[in-house]
Amino acid sequence: MKVLLLKAAPVIVAIATLPSCSFFQSASLQQGGVPDSAVEKPKTSRATWLTALWSPSGNGGQGDGFLPAEVDPGVKAVASTLPVDRHGRPTYLSEAVRHRYVRTTSYSHEENEVGAEGRLNAMGTILKYGRVRSAAADWSRYPVGTAFRIKGLPHVYVVDDYGRSLAGTNTIDIYHPNLKLMNQWATRDAEINVIRWGSWEQSASLLRGRTKYAHCAHMYYATLAKIRRQKLAVRPGGEAVSPSL
Repeated sequence: MKVLLLKAAPVIVAIATLPSCSFFQSASLQQGGVPDSAVEKPKTSRATWLTALWSPSGNGGQGDGFLPAEVDPGVKAVASTLPVDRHGRPTYLSEAVRHRYVRTTSYSHEENEVGAEGRLNAMGTILKYGRVRSAAADWSRYPVGTAFRIKGLPHVYVVDDYGRSLAGTNTIDIYHPNLKLMNQWATRDAEINVIRWGSWEQSASLLRGRTKYAHCAHMYYATLAKIRRQKLAVRPGGEAVSPSL
């Protein structure tokens, strides 16, 4: 019996000392503070995580992964010296200028615009919304196949579409797959960097059979004029001169 009591004594002592044991109490509680369980810890929401995931690095903290970053003041300064379109945005006179200040709008196949065939673009292919995304423009200013980036965003945009309201302007229309995203983008200024110019010849070829539509006729004849100017810019000796567009 004595042996059993001797063995049980340490267990009884240990249980008696549990409430005062620092292992079971936080430092803040011992110092007269509140328990850790009562302190609200910061939470990382799924939306915050996705924003961080999509936000590109190296943009000075600008942009949120969906909307463009602010336009560089230097790009705006250059743009202020140029003629403007009916929206007051600069008309660049040379392809040599690749960093540009542009007005962007947004569209979606869900608008069911008259003449728009579902999710098909003006080239007859599917509108893109992934790492490479579709954009629409006046093809006499940004020929089909032109690829560019928007400052603050990680995607590459390719001009594969056009629109009636874009003819005669420098506006670029950014494709979105649904109305919610389209409305979130709305109309906003952006800085773009042209990675690759498209083909004036392909633009003219696609527009040739569509001149019964006023906006297509406008783009077609303006594109032909640029092709002619490019040909005239090549000297008789074969030396090419950078054309002024």
